[in-house]
Amino acid sequence: MAYAKIVVERDGPLAIVTLNDPLHMNAVDEIMRRDVVAAMNAALDDEGVRAILVTGAGEAFCAGANLRDMSGEYARGVTPDVGHMLRDGVIPLLVRMTEASKPIVAAVNGAAAGVGCGFALAADIVLVGRSGYFLQSFIRLGVVPDGGSSWLIPRLAGRGRAAAMMMLGEKIGAETAVAWGLAHRLFEDAELPSAARAMAMGLANGPTLAYGKLKHLLARSVDSSFAEQLELETACQQASFETADCREGVAAFIERRAPRFTGA
Repeated sequence: MAYAKIVVERDGPLAIVTLNDPLHMNAVDEIMRRDVVAAMNAALDDEGVRAILVTGAGEAFCAGANLRDMSGEYARGVTPDVGHMLRDGVIPLLVRMTEASKPIVAAVNGAAAGVGCGFALAADIVLVGRSGYFLQSFIRLGVVPDGGSSWLIPRLAGRGRAAAMMMLGEKIGAETAVAWGLAHRLFEDAELPSAARAMAMGLANGPTLAYGKLKHLLARSVDSSFAEQLELETACQQASFETADCREGVAAFIERRAPRFTGA
Protein backbone atom coordinates (compact mmCIF):
# COMPACT_ATOMS: atom_id res chain seq x y z
CA MET A 1 0.00 0.00 0.00
CA ALA A 2 1.22 3.50 -0.86
CA TYR A 3 1.23 6.14 1.85
CA ALA A 4 1.47 9.91 1.45
CA LYS A 5 3.32 10.66 4.69
CA ILE A 6 4.68 7.30 5.83
CA VAL A 7 7.52 5.19 4.49
CA VAL A 8 7.43 1.46 5.28
CA GLU A 9 10.51 -0.68 4.74
CA ARG A 10 10.77 -4.44 5.19
CA ASP A 11 14.02 -6.07 6.21
CA GLY A 12 13.13 -9.75 6.55
CA PRO A 13 11.03 -10.12 9.72
CA LEU A 14 11.47 -6.43 10.64
CA ALA A 15 9.11 -3.64 9.54
CA ILE A 16 10.45 -0.08 9.75
CA VAL A 17 7.73 2.57 9.85
CA THR A 18 9.01 6.12 9.30
CA LEU A 19 6.85 9.21 9.73
CA ASN A 20 7.76 11.17 6.62
CA ASP A 21 6.75 14.83 6.64
CA PRO A 22 10.02 16.43 7.77
CA LEU A 23 9.04 19.90 6.55
CA HIS A 24 6.37 19.96 9.28
CA MET A 25 8.40 17.94 11.84
CA ASN A 26 6.12 14.96 11.13
CA ALA A 27 3.19 16.73 12.79
CA VAL A 28 -0.08 14.82 12.75
CA ASP A 29 -2.67 16.11 10.32
CA GLU A 30 -5.53 14.04 8.94
CA ILE A 31 -3.34 12.43 6.26
CA MET A 32 -0.57 11.55 8.70
CA ARG A 33 -3.09 10.19 11.19
CA ARG A 34 -4.69 7.89 8.62
CA ASP A 35 -1.31 6.78 7.27
CA VAL A 36 0.17 5.98 10.68
CA VAL A 37 -2.87 3.98 11.75
CA ALA A 38 -3.00 2.08 8.45
CA ALA A 39 0.74 1.36 8.28
CA MET A 40 1.03 0.23 11.88
CA ASN A 41 -2.06 -1.97 11.68
CA ALA A 42 -0.77 -3.52 8.44
CA ALA A 43 2.55 -4.35 10.12
CA LEU A 44 0.77 -5.76 13.16
CA ASP A 45 -1.49 -7.87 10.92
CA ASP A 46 1.37 -9.23 8.80
CA GLU A 47 2.38 -12.65 10.15
CA GLY A 48 5.79 -12.26 8.48
CA VAL A 49 6.55 -9.19 10.60
CA ARG A 50 7.95 -10.17 14.01
CA ALA A 51 9.08 -6.73 15.24
CA ILE A 52 8.42 -3.10 14.33
CA LEU A 53 10.75 -0.09 14.44
CA VAL A 54 9.10 3.34 14.45
CA THR A 55 11.00 6.58 13.81
CA GLY A 56 10.71 9.97 12.11
CA ALA A 57 12.31 11.44 9.01
CA GLY A 58 14.40 14.57 9.33
CA GLU A 59 15.00 16.31 12.63
CA ALA A 60 11.92 15.20 14.56
CA PHE A 61 10.13 12.05 15.61
CA CYS A 62 6.71 13.73 15.73
CA ALA A 63 5.88 17.29 16.77
CA GLY A 64 2.32 16.44 17.81
CA ALA A 65 -0.87 17.66 16.21
CA ASN A 66 -0.74 19.99 13.22
CA LEU A 67 -2.30 23.09 14.77
CA ARG A 68 -2.69 24.90 11.44
CA ASP A 69 -5.54 22.57 10.55
CA MET A 70 -7.27 23.24 13.87
CA SER A 71 -6.67 26.99 13.56
CA GLY A 72 -8.44 26.95 10.22
CA GLU A 73 -11.47 25.26 11.75
CA TYR A 74 -11.64 27.83 14.55
CA ALA A 75 -11.44 30.58 11.92
CA ARG A 76 -14.54 29.10 10.29
CA GLY A 77 -16.34 29.03 13.62
CA VAL A 78 -16.04 25.25 13.95
CA THR A 79 -14.76 23.49 17.07
CA PRO A 80 -12.34 20.71 16.05
CA ASP A 81 -13.80 17.26 16.74
CA VAL A 82 -10.72 15.99 18.56
CA GLY A 83 -12.71 13.24 20.23
CA HIS A 84 -13.54 11.72 16.86
CA MET A 85 -9.96 12.07 15.62
CA LEU A 86 -8.64 10.21 18.66
CA ARG A 87 -11.32 7.53 18.79
CA ASP A 88 -11.19 6.89 15.04
CA GLY A 89 -8.04 4.83 14.89
CA VAL A 90 -5.56 6.51 17.25
CA ILE A 91 -6.86 5.06 20.52
CA PRO A 92 -7.40 1.54 19.13
CA LEU A 93 -3.88 1.62 17.66
CA LEU A 94 -2.24 2.69 20.92
CA VAL A 95 -4.08 -0.07 22.78
CA ARG A 96 -3.13 -2.59 20.13
CA MET A 97 0.54 -1.56 20.28
CA THR A 98 0.68 -2.32 23.99
CA GLU A 99 -1.22 -5.61 23.64
CA ALA A 100 0.40 -6.95 20.46
CA SER A 101 2.75 -9.91 20.71
CA LYS A 102 5.27 -8.21 18.44
CA PRO A 103 7.98 -6.08 20.07
CA ILE A 104 7.88 -2.41 19.05
CA VAL A 105 10.93 -0.15 19.24
CA ALA A 106 10.72 3.64 18.95
CA ALA A 107 13.80 5.61 17.88
CA VAL A 108 13.22 9.21 18.98
CA ASN A 109 15.18 11.66 16.88
CA GLY A 110 14.39 15.24 17.85
CA ALA A 111 10.97 16.20 19.18
CA ALA A 112 8.45 13.68 20.49
CA ALA A 113 5.76 16.17 21.45
CA GLY A 114 2.07 16.04 22.23
CA VAL A 115 0.42 12.96 20.77
CA GLY A 116 3.81 12.11 19.25
CA CYS A 117 5.15 11.70 22.77
CA GLY A 118 2.38 9.25 23.63
CA PHE A 119 2.94 7.35 20.39
CA ALA A 120 6.65 6.92 21.16
CA LEU A 121 6.06 5.87 24.77
CA ALA A 122 3.51 3.24 23.70
CA ALA A 123 6.43 1.30 22.21
CA ASP A 124 8.01 -1.47 24.28
CA ILE A 125 11.54 -0.08 24.06
CA VAL A 126 12.27 3.62 23.50
CA LEU A 127 15.68 4.73 22.26
CA VAL A 128 16.59 8.40 22.02
CA GLY A 129 19.20 10.39 20.15
CA ARG A 130 21.28 13.08 21.85
CA SER A 131 19.08 15.83 20.34
CA GLY A 132 15.85 14.00 21.12
CA TYR A 133 13.39 15.26 23.70
CA PHE A 134 9.91 14.59 25.06
CA LEU A 135 7.42 17.41 25.43
CA GLN A 136 3.94 17.65 26.88
CA SER A 137 2.95 20.97 25.36
CA PHE A 138 -0.82 20.61 25.75
CA ILE A 139 -1.06 23.04 28.66
CA ARG A 140 0.31 25.84 26.48
CA LEU A 141 -2.87 25.48 24.41
CA GLY A 142 -5.17 25.29 27.41
CA VAL A 143 -5.93 21.60 26.91
CA VAL A 144 -5.07 18.30 28.61
CA PRO A 145 -2.70 15.50 27.55
CA ASP A 146 -3.93 12.82 25.17
CA GLY A 147 -2.43 9.93 23.24
CA GLY A 148 -2.14 7.89 26.43
CA SER A 149 0.38 10.25 28.04
CA SER A 150 -1.55 10.66 31.30
CA TRP A 151 -1.40 6.87 31.77
CA LEU A 152 2.04 6.11 30.38
CA ILE A 153 4.18 8.87 31.87
CA PRO A 154 3.18 8.42 35.55
CA ARG A 155 3.93 4.70 35.25
CA LEU A 156 7.29 5.29 33.59
CA ALA A 157 8.53 8.36 35.42
CA GLY A 158 6.33 8.65 38.53
CA ARG A 159 3.37 10.88 39.30
CA GLY A 160 5.40 13.85 40.52
CA ARG A 161 7.56 14.03 37.44
CA ALA A 162 4.54 13.48 35.21
CA ALA A 163 2.66 16.35 36.87
CA ALA A 164 5.62 18.71 36.51
CA MET A 165 6.25 17.68 32.92
CA MET A 166 2.61 18.23 31.96
CA MET A 167 1.85 21.34 34.03
CA LEU A 168 5.06 23.21 33.20
CA GLY A 169 5.23 22.14 29.57
CA GLU A 170 9.01 21.84 29.72
CA LYS A 171 11.17 19.83 27.34
CA ILE A 172 12.60 16.67 28.86
CA GLY A 173 15.97 16.18 27.17
CA ALA A 174 17.51 12.84 26.25
CA GLU A 175 19.69 12.39 29.34
CA THR A 176 16.86 13.28 31.71
CA ALA A 177 14.44 11.05 29.79
CA VAL A 178 16.73 8.06 30.32
CA ALA A 179 17.20 8.93 34.00
CA TRP A 180 13.42 9.20 34.45
CA GLY A 181 12.69 5.93 32.66
CA LEU A 182 10.95 7.47 29.63
CA ALA A 183 13.66 6.04 27.38
CA HIS A 184 15.83 2.96 27.72
CA ARG A 185 19.07 4.22 26.23
CA LEU A 186 20.68 7.31 24.72
CA PHE A 187 22.73 7.28 21.52
CA GLU A 188 24.58 9.96 19.64
CA ASP A 189 22.35 11.21 16.84
CA ALA A 190 24.46 9.67 14.08
CA GLU A 191 24.43 6.29 15.83
CA LEU A 192 20.71 6.13 16.62
CA PRO A 193 19.36 4.79 13.28
CA SER A 194 21.79 1.87 13.02
CA ALA A 195 21.63 1.05 16.74
CA ALA A 196 17.83 1.07 16.74
CA ARG A 197 17.71 -1.07 13.62
CA ALA A 198 20.14 -3.60 15.07
CA MET A 199 18.15 -3.87 18.31
CA ALA A 200 14.83 -4.19 16.49
CA MET A 201 16.27 -6.82 14.14
CA GLY A 202 17.50 -8.80 17.13
CA LEU A 203 13.97 -8.77 18.51
CA ALA A 204 12.53 -9.70 15.12
CA ASN A 205 14.68 -12.83 15.15
CA GLY A 206 13.70 -13.68 18.72
CA PRO A 207 10.97 -15.86 20.29
CA THR A 208 7.88 -13.91 19.24
CA LEU A 209 5.35 -15.89 21.26
CA ALA A 210 7.41 -15.45 24.43
CA TYR A 211 7.61 -11.70 23.80
CA GLY A 212 3.84 -11.59 23.57
CA LYS A 213 3.39 -13.44 26.85
CA LEU A 214 6.02 -11.22 28.49
CA LYS A 215 4.14 -8.09 27.39
CA HIS A 216 0.95 -9.57 28.80
CA LEU A 217 2.67 -10.24 32.13
CA LEU A 218 4.00 -6.70 32.35
CA ALA A 219 0.60 -5.20 31.54
CA ARG A 220 -1.19 -7.30 34.15
CA SER A 221 1.45 -6.65 36.83
CA VAL A 222 0.16 -3.09 37.27
CA ASP A 223 -3.10 -4.26 38.85
CA SER A 224 -2.44 -7.86 39.93
CA SER A 225 -1.66 -9.02 43.43
CA PHE A 226 1.61 -10.90 43.92
CA ALA A 227 -0.25 -14.20 44.16
CA GLU A 228 -2.26 -13.45 41.01
CA GLN A 229 0.90 -12.53 39.13
CA LEU A 230 2.63 -15.73 40.22
CA GLU A 231 -0.27 -17.79 38.89
CA LEU A 232 -0.28 -15.86 35.61
CA GLU A 233 3.48 -16.36 35.27
CA THR A 234 3.02 -20.08 35.79
CA ALA A 235 0.31 -20.33 33.13
CA CYS A 236 2.34 -18.33 30.63
CA GLN A 237 5.47 -20.33 31.41
CA GLN A 238 3.70 -23.64 30.82
CA ALA A 239 2.39 -22.36 27.49
CA SER A 240 5.88 -21.13 26.56
CA PHE A 241 7.41 -24.54 27.18
CA GLU A 242 4.99 -25.99 24.64
CA THR A 243 6.33 -23.83 21.77
CA ALA A 244 8.80 -24.82 19.06
CA ASP A 245 10.93 -21.83 20.05
CA CYS A 246 11.35 -23.22 23.55
CA ARG A 247 12.43 -26.58 22.20
CA GLU A 248 14.92 -24.80 19.95
CA GLY A 249 16.16 -22.63 22.82
CA VAL A 250 16.80 -25.66 25.03
CA ALA A 251 18.54 -27.53 22.20
CA ALA A 252 20.72 -24.51 21.41
CA PHE A 253 21.71 -24.19 25.07
CA ILE A 254 22.68 -27.87 25.29
CA GLU A 255 24.56 -27.69 21.98
CA ARG A 256 26.24 -24.40 22.93
CA ARG A 257 25.11 -22.52 19.86
CA ALA A 258 22.97 -19.50 19.10
CA PRO A 259 19.24 -20.34 18.92
CA ARG A 260 17.38 -20.03 15.63
CA PHE A 261 13.93 -18.89 16.67
CA THR A 262 11.06 -18.92 14.20
CA GLY A 263 8.35 -17.28 16.28
CA ALA A 264 6.38 -20.51 16.56
